[in-house]
Amino acid sequence: MKAKEILATKGSRVVTVAKDSSVIDAMSIFSANRIGSLLVVDKDGRILGIIGARDVLMAVINHLDEIKTLTVEKIMTTDLIVGTPDDSIDYLSNIMTENRIRHVPIIEGKELKGIVSIGDVVKSQLKETHVENKYLKDYIADKYPG
Repeated sequence: MKAKEILATKGSRVVTVAKDSSVIDAMSIFSANRIGSLLVVDKDGRILGIIGARDVLMAVINHLDEIKTLTVEKIMTTDLIVGTPDDSIDYLSNIMTENRIRHVPIIEGKELKGIVSIGDVVKSQLKETHVENKYLKDYIADKYPG
């Protein structure tokens, strides 16, 4: 399975936030949308970075006194690791594991196609394993003609 197949199932909607938004506003967006990351974009929609729930947690721990005025720009990760629609789920899983990240934006050319989470990858891997397991059991049970 490839990233584009995951996005075809889950959709390509990506929730974003402006770099000058407050961390408190970002927390509200996380909660309202039940998501674990936000892409940070400029006014033209270009991706500048990403923030995850852990980034917000660390901001609260490290900047408690200024958390009400702290902006997303101060805590975002700017060295993005991205994938392409043709990347396999095994490849994405390896990237996520090696880099200890939970979300990978999927980019084609300069266009954002969606975002894949570690949960999406695990769900896809379980589905593939389940289907393969069923076919093997059917084969062993001699359910195929021939």
